[in-house]
Parts: sequence; C-alpha cells; structure tokens
Amino acid sequence: MTKLRPEFWKLPLKKLTAPEWEALCDGCGKCCLNKLEYEDTGEVVFTRVACRLLDGESCSCTQYDIRHQFVPECVTLSPKTIHKIAYWMPATCAYRLRFEDKPLYDWHYLISGSRETVHEAGESVRGWTVPEFEVPEEEWDEYTIEDLS
Repeated sequence: MTKLRPEFWKLPLKKLTAPEWEALCDGCGKCCLNKLEYEDTGEVVFTRVACRLLDGESCSCTQYDIRHQFVPECVTLSPKTIHKIAYWMPATCAYRLRFEDKPLYDWHYLISGSRETVHEAGESVRGWTVPEFEVPEEEWDEYTIEDLS
C-alpha cells in the first residue's frame, strides 16, 4: 500500500500523487448519477438514475479500473481535467471543494476516520438510486433531484 502524506488533501490538487488523488474521493457516489444538461441554459440537473456500474449500497463503481470498457463516456477526473468538469460535480464533492480551495466536510473519511460517515451524514446515494437499465433515457427528467449541484 502506498503511503499518503499527512493532510495531503490540503495541498493544491496539482501537487497530489496519483494515490493521493484517488484517496480524495469521499465515496458518495453522486458523480455516478446520470445528469441532464439543458442546452438553452447550460443548467446541469442530477437525476436519481445511476450508472449501470454503480453499486447502490457501497456507492462505488463495480468495475472502476475497466469502467471505460463498459461506459466509454465515463469521465476521467484528474488535476488536468478538473477545471472542465468541476461545474457539474456535486457541491459536496471533495474534488470540487478542493478545486474551489474550500475545506473538506467533517463527514469526509479523511477527517472523520471512517468510510461510513459520508453515509451516516446522508451525503451519499446509498439506498435511493434507480439503475439506468430500469429507466428509459427519455424519462430521466422524471427522476431529477434538486439539491446536489
């Protein structure tokens, strides 16, 4: 296992090692929700419709390392791409928070010491998503949620 520097999350994103970057993820699963972006306004709206690879209980990708084989359009988030992507990431996302030079929330496991606190705080998608194979894309607008962006 790679050793992570103490409080590495306080460093600028471009200074993080690859393992530190990956460790920044809070495990909420919100980025795996399908989104609608309205062309006329540019507004991004989250839906309860989850990517086919999201495990709704653990809130993690079931095929993370090879996800692009199954979902070619899945975004690769990195220090080099965050500036293009942050606008549609959830407001609570550790990557977005750090990109905006904001601190992590107390429920983030790097602060709390527990991977469960994101779920206990109600900040994950655990238990309330609908798999995308159950909802036709033309009906996703019926599953929008208001409070994630």
